[in-house]
Amino acid sequence: MCLQKDGATYFILKIKRIRMLHKDNSLNILKKGVWLFFFLLIFEGALRKWFVPFLATPLLVVRDPIALWILFEVWRRKLLKFNPYIFAVFIVTAISFILTLIVGHGNLYVAIFGARIYFIYFPLIFAIGKIFDKEDVIKMGRTLLIISIPMLILIMLQFYSPQSAWVNRGVGGDMEGAGFGGAMGYFRPPGTFSFTAGNSMFWGLVAAFVIYFWVVPNQINKKLLITSSICLLMASMFSISRSVLFQIALSIVFALFFFMKKPENMKRIISILIPLLLIFAVVSLLPQFQLARDVMSARFENANEAEGGLAEGVIGNRFFGGFIREIQSSVNMPFWGFGLGMGTNAGSAMMVGERVFLISEGEWGRVFGEMGFLFGSIIIILRALLVVQLFIKSFKQWQKNPLPYMLLSFGALAIISGQWGMPTSLGFAVLTGGLIMASLNDKRYEKNNTFTPYRQPER
Repeated sequence: MCLQKDGATYFILKIKRIRMLHKDNSLNILKKGVWLFFFLLIFEGALRKWFVPFLATPLLVVRDPIALWILFEVWRRKLLKFNPYIFAVFIVTAISFILTLIVGHGNLYVAIFGARIYFIYFPLIFAIGKIFDKEDVIKMGRTLLIISIPMLILIMLQFYSPQSAWVNRGVGGDMEGAGFGGAMGYFRPPGTFSFTAGNSMFWGLVAAFVIYFWVVPNQINKKLLITSSICLLMASMFSISRSVLFQIALSIVFALFFFMKKPENMKRIISILIPLLLIFAVVSLLPQFQLARDVMSARFENANEAEGGLAEGVIGNRFFGGFIREIQSSVNMPFWGFGLGMGTNAGSAMMVGERVFLISEGEWGRVFGEMGFLFGSIIIILRALLVVQLFIKSFKQWQKNPLPYMLLSFGALAIISGQWGMPTSLGFAVLTGGLIMASLNDKRYEKNNTFTPYRQPER
């Protein structure tokens, strides 16, 4: 009898082990899907500009099949269920889709392109949060820091090269160049992305990870961290982007607030600031950096005349002022909106033959214009509530696990006011939102409410 019981117990345990291994293998396949999404986000523009420019149009939605596959698999494996956010967004989008065809612009393909933002990409945030855990987020952060090194070299080449050069070719091999207005005859470089906005978001996410790794330095090779920090400082000038400077400043403010919560952390602040100041001092001596700094200064002066400096232009006009202004402009729009997809560049290309802003350049204006004031407000409120919930959850862990808190320094604005009508900006917002959720999945923290730092990686 004992032998029979032991044999049955062994058989049951073996079945459970096989199931666990199968589950782990399935999860690893899904993780590879997220990694593929990540690499396509970084290098999709390079494919469209340089390597297969004849496929520029279909490559615009190259991440859509990956996102669909991930969603199908997580639902099939019961890793993700409908939550109030997904349910509400699906209902609002479905109604808006029907209204688009009945009382809106009526173009089915444009409506599908607009609806995919909410039907595919919004739930993908939660899917990534279920597939990844904190270790995966750390690995992706290290990968970003590695990529930042050749990315800096690329944007420096784009900065110094004429727009007719191969590195500056636009989408589809456009010889007019992919650079955008800068200052002093220099253009804002797009890096591997189709447009300069992608480059700004890339460095914004890099900034969040760089500052995090300075906060928790035992999770990354110190040489890589210093090198990437230098790249970030140089990119802040060579990008000729006020948004990059704003994101770096915001990540630093988040880190300072984290340390100042406890007075005993002052020594830790000093130990971080000193190497960062030394790095900045060394980098500022480089003649290339000085030229880029002069161009950035000219960019600030030009922007001051047009819309204000960093605080007024980036924060005021693009965020708070833009919100108020676009709410006011929504009064003059149809109550049910013009229709999904009409506010995107791809949608305008399908409707009028060229990429123009048919509704609004700002994200909230696009949402109000496409979905109307009622449904547009619901979408914006849901995005804001999601960020609030992420803040609350990150604050519960932030002294033991500061990663989700630091990622919010970039992800909060990307989710609330990021230009989701642009595939690259949408991709960064969705990926970062998923990474924030995944970084809350810390098994060490959940086990005993304490956090054990990772061991120093092998050199």
